[in-house]
This record gives sequence, structure tokens and C-alpha cells, in this order.
Amino acid sequence: MSFFRGRQPETSIWRRFRSGLDGFTFVQDTDHYAAHIVTSAERAVDLFRALLDHLGPAVDVAVEDRRGKRSWTGEQVARADVQDAIGRLQTSLAAAGGVEIAVYTAQDQVTLDAQLELFIYARSDRWLYLLLGLGLEERTTLPTRSWRVSRHDFEPAPELSDALEAAATRLSLRPG
Repeated sequence: MSFFRGRQPETSIWRRFRSGLDGFTFVQDTDHYAAHIVTSAERAVDLFRALLDHLGPAVDVAVEDRRGKRSWTGEQVARADVQDAIGRLQTSLAAAGGVEIAVYTAQDQVTLDAQLELFIYARSDRWLYLLLGLGLEERTTLPTRSWRVSRHDFEPAPELSDALEAAATRLSLRPG
């Protein structure tokens, strides 16, 4: 006797490995929508990189290293190059935080803040449906990081600072 199983629905990787904290708020202001996403540090960086797929092929970038008190900006940078740079920084970013990266176009902005929380600002509500499709739960309130520190309290992370400098050079970002 053999048993046959029907086709199982494909499980999203976002659903399979999510923590109990995964969620987002989504609000509409007068002229834009804002999403605030809280998840684990590793997933926040990974999700940030994945969300960039929904921006145009050329993006503007602003990076602020709160440890080294340095910043860089760039305009019309290839989105794929930005995603590659974030991929190279992924482990260091998730382990140390302290870096704010904003990637934006005229319509949308996706930001990973120094406490490894994600923020999206947009002129349309399309991000609501994208976030729901990734398995995140919309909530009315979110717990924020209990380890919030001021911009002056981040401990030195020389590897991350060096990697940021290299990424800024590769992306041709200007000191800001």
C-alpha cells in the first residue's frame, strides 16, 4: 500500500525562519505612507537587501557610520551594486549595528537604521501588500529594540568601518 500526498503549498523562507517579533506597522500621513518593520537583526539586514528589489534600477544612497562619525552619499547608483555591497556587509551589520543606510528614489525610500529596524516611506500603499506577501504581520504597535543607544554610544567596530569605507569606494559614494 502506498500513500500519495497532494502538492504542498510552498513555504516562504520568510515564514519558516521568522521570529515571534516579526511584524510591521503601516500608517498613512497626508502625503505619504510609512512602514516600520521590526524583526531579528540578521533578518532585518536580509529583508532590507530583498526589499531593494522593489526599487528602480538606479537609486540614490545615503550611508551614515555612527561609530566613525562619517557619511557618504551617491546618486543614480545601480541598485544591483548596492545590494551586492550590502550582501558583503551583511554579517558585520547584523552583528554590530550602528550604521544607517537609506536607499531611495523619487517615489520610495527604504532605510535600515542604526538599531537594525527597517523603515519604508512611499507615495503609494504598494509596500503594505509586499510586506504581507513576505509573511510579516501587520500590527497596531511594535516592540522596539531594548538596546537603543545614542549615536555616541556605539562601540568601535573596525572591521565594519573598514568594510563601509571599501563599499563607499566601490559604489563611488561621496563623503557627506
